[in-house]
Amino acid sequence: MFKRISLEKKRGFSQKKVNFNKGFLFSPILLIPLFLVVISGFLIKSIQGDYSVSNYLSHILTGFLGYFLAFFLSFIPLDSLRKYLIPFYLCTLISLFLIYFLGISVSGAQRWLNLGIFSFQPSEVAKLSTVLTLALVLDKKIISTIRDLVLPLFVAIIPWLLVFFQPDLGTSLVLLVLTAVMLYWSQMPIEWILIFIFCIFTSIFYLNLPWVLIFWIPLIGYLAYRSSKKKVIFPVLAISLHLFVAKFTPILWQYGLKEYQKDRLILFLDPNRDPLGGGYHLLQSKIAIGSGGLFGSGLLRGKLTNLQFIPEQHTDFIFSALGEELGFLGCIMVLFSFFFLIKKLINIAKSARSDFESLIVIGIAATFLFQIIINIFMTIGLGPVTGIPLPFMSYGRTSLVINFISIGFILSIFKRSRSLKN
Repeated sequence: MFKRISLEKKRGFSQKKVNFNKGFLFSPILLIPLFLVVISGFLIKSIQGDYSVSNYLSHILTGFLGYFLAFFLSFIPLDSLRKYLIPFYLCTLISLFLIYFLGISVSGAQRWLNLGIFSFQPSEVAKLSTVLTLALVLDKKIISTIRDLVLPLFVAIIPWLLVFFQPDLGTSLVLLVLTAVMLYWSQMPIEWILIFIFCIFTSIFYLNLPWVLIFWIPLIGYLAYRSSKKKVIFPVLAISLHLFVAKFTPILWQYGLKEYQKDRLILFLDPNRDPLGGGYHLLQSKIAIGSGGLFGSGLLRGKLTNLQFIPEQHTDFIFSALGEELGFLGCIMVLFSFFFLIKKLINIAKSARSDFESLIVIGIAATFLFQIIINIFMTIGLGPVTGIPLPFMSYGRTSLVINFISIGFILSIFKRSRSLKN
């Protein structure tokens, strides 16, 4: 939970001048993402081999472009962008809607728009757009009643629906998590967060252990009772929500998920059921990481990576190439880099000069952290294959540019919060 700053102090902050600081070009917040881009560039080279068809050069060049883009964005005060956030959000929704009519389909999912000169993935833009718009509507607001939730949930649910039915289960989960974290940062009771998160368990119980709901649903009612002033209305709403989720789960499973998504969720529990089909990714990924040992086989020398044993390894499974070629120590180095970056972002969120800026930073940090955890868990067999990229490392130009734009906004917030302290 973050401390709210008085409006008087905010006005005083906004009147102070921010000096041009070239030192931000070498800020760890910028250098760590660039380091991850370069490392993953060599891994992509190793995966794809042939220079003529490799995406490694494109990945590195896009990373350097993003690096300088983030640096220049750091000189733009985010308050000056407020009036553009709603149009940006609406344009994102339009692009997500156009996917259903003009989208390019890859591997059974229709997620890309082709604009002639270039193609991009609107769902990646939707992550940043949702963070910025939620920060706008949650600014100076404390979530303490059901009425306070209406507008934030409305902002989040529209892109979520458009992304979920593309289908893009991974990005839809990211949108849910960043929304929950930003609501918590706005002082929404933790019990309310749990009530929403527990909807996942309600679905699982209904499909596999329906008798557990006899005890589970009353527990949900108790959480709602102890966390709200409305001792009758809110528990009834919470219980109704979970009963609806339970009844809606079979319909969602039957008609909302594609067959390959169902296979991924089932094979996560037992990939050996189909070792040459849906379970192949998970098994080969674990073999590659395990074969790396302590020091790895060396960059560009991974046998499984060079022979392309893992399909789409340069995107969602880039961490398996890291484990094989740089070993346990290389994985720890990358994990420590991510840890340092996220820790730095959380500190910036706590010291931001306004709630609006603090919410932006924590929303971006939540987006990065969730993607890091789920992607790595996926590659080591602790989570299902969801198509969530590893920030700054998985190949994908739209994702990489959006990530660096996010870093640029954070640098802008950090620069101003730091100058106010000096």
